[in-house]
Amino acid sequence: MAGDVQHRYVTVNGVRLHVAEQGTGPLVVLLHGFPESWYSWRHQFGPLAAAGYRAVAPDQRGYARSEQPEAVEAYSLLHLAGDVIGLIDALGEQTAVLVGHDWGAPVAWVTAMLRPDVVRAVAGLSVPPVLPAGMTPPSATRKKFGDGYYQVVFQQPGVADAMLARDPATTFRRLLVGASGDSPSSDPPRPWIVPDGGTLLDVMPEPTRLPGWLTDDDIEAFVGDYAIHGDRAFTGGLNWYRNIERNWELLAAFRGRRIEVPALYIAGGRDMVVGLRGVEATLNAVEQAAPRLWRARILPGCGHWTQQERPEEVNRELLDFLTWLSTTP
Repeated sequence: MAGDVQHRYVTVNGVRLHVAEQGTGPLVVLLHGFPESWYSWRHQFGPLAAAGYRAVAPDQRGYARSEQPEAVEAYSLLHLAGDVIGLIDALGEQTAVLVGHDWGAPVAWVTAMLRPDVVRAVAGLSVPPVLPAGMTPPSATRKKFGDGYYQVVFQQPGVADAMLARDPATTFRRLLVGASGDSPSSDPPRPWIVPDGGTLLDVMPEPTRLPGWLTDDDIEAFVGDYAIHGDRAFTGGLNWYRNIERNWELLAAFRGRRIEVPALYIAGGRDMVVGLRGVEATLNAVEQAAPRLWRARILPGCGHWTQQERPEEVNRELLDFLTWLSTTP
């Protein structure tokens, strides 16, 4: 549980970040995705701290309680990786293990690729490593999935921002349930595509009840974290998507680089991210990008919100990975 989690603010690269942490020992940095916050890791703090680790989860730049830079260009992967390295330094540490989910996974993978001297090891949940720039660019996904593909829709400033911020509680309920393993639309998993004349949330209807892993209090926690930014509640996170194409230009010099530190990958069998490629192709991509892969695990029946839907299994994998690291030269 998150009852003993401590909260504070740290300024990194000129951006004020909200940070949640628990425990002492070797540093483990937990990086959330979209549209989430530090609270996504509520089930990981206690077990990591109890096992002798310092678990730290920032609200990443633009999200939740952290500051939102105005310029879209301020959300490139170089900025985000720089925030991680700056945070490790601000916490008084020289190295860390990174664990990222959803968008946090590309940040973790790319930071590990760029700074193996600082990143001891890396774990990615849901999103496999797509090197060197984190995600397939919209110029490619538009050709494959059409203009209704959600990452393409996100490119237009202000549109998705306003729709998602209109009623944050409804947005979180629909997205968290709709992309989970409890949604009928995730069997089999399929890409998030906006129907012609429809809206982003049309394919994720209001649930009649919440699944067992998600409560009304959880929804309120996410809404509360996002309230500080009002109508721009989701703009910071959406700006990450608006840099995907730019990331390929900025990181072009690193084409061909791989992740040379120990790695772990965990995803749900009903995760739409896995569904885009298929299980076999996803696992092959991880193995190719991370030659020191310790384990790749697909959780049957699990959807996109890996560590929230299956906290016990994820915690067990993370702790086994960390234990293995401690005994590996």
